[in-house]
Amino acid sequence: MSDDTGDIQALISQIARLPGLGPRSARRIVLQLIRKRSGQMAQLASLMSQVAENARECVICGNITEQETCSICRDDLRATGEICVVTDVADLWALERGRAFRGRYHVLGGSLSALDEVGPEELRIPDLVRRIPEEHVTEVILALAATVEGQTTAHYIAEALEGSGVTVTGLAQGVPIGGELDYLDDGTITAALRARRRI
Repeated sequence: MSDDTGDIQALISQIARLPGLGPRSARRIVLQLIRKRSGQMAQLASLMSQVAENARECVICGNITEQETCSICRDDLRATGEICVVTDVADLWALERGRAFRGRYHVLGGSLSALDEVGPEELRIPDLVRRIPEEHVTEVILALAATVEGQTTAHYIAEALEGSGVTVTGLAQGVPIGGELDYLDDGTITAALRARRRI
């Protein structure tokens, strides 16, 4: 690539850093956008600017929204007494794709990790505990990854909720050991959610 394409190369480098993409895919994407710069590229740039300015975390559950609270938390029909706890927003979106869960969510923002110095305060676990009496929660579903960190986090939450009167369940069949929710198909997620078990 010639020296007079500094901005183009910088754009390719930025896109190549996105998950699931590499330099070759990034080059193809940028070339496609340049070819359609008056339509696709201009619209994408405008949308990215708007999202950068307006996107924020829901103050209740941690979902991504453009308002103070997300549409799920504002929906009275989803006040079922069930809260599904997920590691991050990608997991919430994966569960929503399957349309198997009609309650509300709580996004932790990660998993407990002594090595990375990630504790309960960084994961919004205290916020979850506060929501139990406020929202008359009867069941907390721990939809966490079947990894060491995920299971450690699940056990910590189960202990934190002990004595609260809430039933704590976890996803059952369908989630492989070491599996991440965002990579599972909708049928697997639905089966795992329906076969949840007490922890």
